[in-house]
Formats: sequence, structure tokens, C-alpha cells
Amino acid sequence: MSHLSTAAEAMAAVAHTITDDQLANKTPCTEYDVRALVNHLLFWGPSLAGAGRKESVPQPAATESDVDLTAGDWRGRLLTLLNDITSSWAPPSAWEGETSMGTPHMLPAPVMGAMIVGELTVHSWDLAVATGYRLDLPADLLAHLHDTMFAGVEQGREMGLYGPEVVVPADAPALDRILGLTGRDPAWT
Repeated sequence: MSHLSTAAEAMAAVAHTITDDQLANKTPCTEYDVRALVNHLLFWGPSLAGAGRKESVPQPAATESDVDLTAGDWRGRLLTLLNDITSSWAPPSAWEGETSMGTPHMLPAPVMGAMIVGELTVHSWDLAVATGYRLDLPADLLAHLHDTMFAGVEQGREMGLYGPEVVVPADAPALDRILGLTGRDPAWT
């Protein structure tokens, strides 16, 4: 659980620094600018929290692009959502059995939890570099992510979560190796 909490805290730190005039900035996640990435997080976040509670959460729209979820107090909504995700995965029972993100596709809860840690961490980096924030992540989180992402990278690609690998040197920092696995160029500016 501590890795999930740490990843959520990292995203919250980035969210506190994003200004409304940065919402149109491009991100390394090629499908999204900052606004669209925040929309993505707000759209899927309730399902991530629901997965920890083993409950299905209805989506607010058919697709995340159907509505601009960043209208209004997007930062407050994102911070509340991050707290909900963290608290839903806090009990040991959240990490037992199988769960889903409101779809028929079930996964072992530890796999889903690890995917959420990766999602929060990598998208924190996306938002940080898009807005000029210096993101510092603890070494134990990065070691955990490297191990879990490396083990599930092909499944993640099949699910459309990751792009083609960006090759980085084997001795590159852990975050760079993680980003490369997810299809991101660690040198993106």
C-alpha cells in the first residue's frame, strides 16, 4: 500500500503546481495535453478507487472525451480522488482476490494495484515535465515500479497502456528505464 500512497502523493504535489494557463501544454503522453490528461485521471480515477473496494463504478460519460472534466475546481476534484484511491487500497483485503475497473476483465488485485501505482507515477511525470515541475520520486518506489512494470510490460502493451519501448541505456536511472518501458522518451521536453 505504501507505494500506492507515495505515487498518489507525488501526483498531488504536481497537481498543486499546475496553473490553469498550463492546461493546454503538451505532455509526453502523446494522446493528451495537460487538460486531457487531467480529464483522463478524473474519468478513470473513480474506477481505480472502486477496484480497491471491489465495486463497479459507473463512468460519468461514454468516453473521457465526451465531457470536459477539468471545468470548475479540477484540482480539488483530483486531490479528493487521489485520497479516495489511496483509502480504497489501504485495507489488506483490497490486495486479495481479483478485481476490475468496472469492466468484465478481472485481474488479480495485486496486479491491478501495481498497475495503478504505475499509472499514477508515470502520469505524474507526464504532468511534471509538461509544466516544468521537478518531480522527485523515492528509490524504493522506483525499484518497485521497475520490477512490476518489467514483469507486466507486454500485457500492458496488449491492453494499450504502453507504447513501443523507447530504448534507454541499461545503466540509466531507474525512472528513465521505467519511462522507456512505457514508451516514453525520458529526455522529452
